[in-house]
Amino acid sequence: MVIAKPHIQVRNLTVFYGKHCALKDVTLDIPDKKITVIIGPSGCGKTTLLKSFNRLIDLIDDVTVRGEVLVDGEDVFDPKADIIEIRRKMGLLFQRPYPLPMSIYDNVAYGPKIHGERDRDKLDSIVEDHLRQAGIWEEVKDRLDTPAWKLSIGQQQRLCLARGLAVEPEIILADEPTSALDPISAKKIEERLLTLKKELTVVVVTHNLRRARRLGDYGAFIYLGKLVEYGPMKQLLENPKDKRTQAYFKGEL
Repeated sequence: MVIAKPHIQVRNLTVFYGKHCALKDVTLDIPDKKITVIIGPSGCGKTTLLKSFNRLIDLIDDVTVRGEVLVDGEDVFDPKADIIEIRRKMGLLFQRPYPLPMSIYDNVAYGPKIHGERDRDKLDSIVEDHLRQAGIWEEVKDRLDTPAWKLSIGQQQRLCLARGLAVEPEIILADEPTSALDPISAKKIEERLLTLKKELTVVVVTHNLRRARRLGDYGAFIYLGKLVEYGPMKQLLENPKDKRTQAYFKGEL
């Protein structure tokens, strides 16, 4: 299937953990400024695929990667690739938020400081702008010096989103970003992601089909490490072509 202006191009990606094949010969194009949702049951390879995009998979012992992941046309697994720059391009939201052990302000300012920003006025502007983008500014603007761990789980997740946005990424990678949140907080994160796709490419991992329907422009169904089916989300959910996709959507897999 041809995708207009792909941002991430996966080509024959195979990943082994030791002798276990977690992904097998996955090829797909992820479009720019859209939300692509990766769907599938637990343990099928969704998170492995996501972590291959920003090379977090490198942190896993005894991993072997074959194939290519092209971001802006450059293979992230090229030995000459700048891993720091690759990861700067991609904000990451985990299933549970992991705020840094510092203030709300310093969580958001951390990335810009790492990249050399020292001007306090510019940092103030960066912190406010990205807390606004993450939809949490009004809730925290009067307590920016408060330790981040004192926020609710839902607020912490939006803070982590603001922290990821503060380094001006091109891509947001979200691994089950709302599964640990209450419904109100989950809705706020979903609203932020839908807003962010106007400027960024967003990739979301989920096993929740209702969430996939709400968020996805495109959907990829992965089962037992293989890409089974990929296409526009509406088409995938309403008219899946592969019997395994049909079975999963019926709750039979």
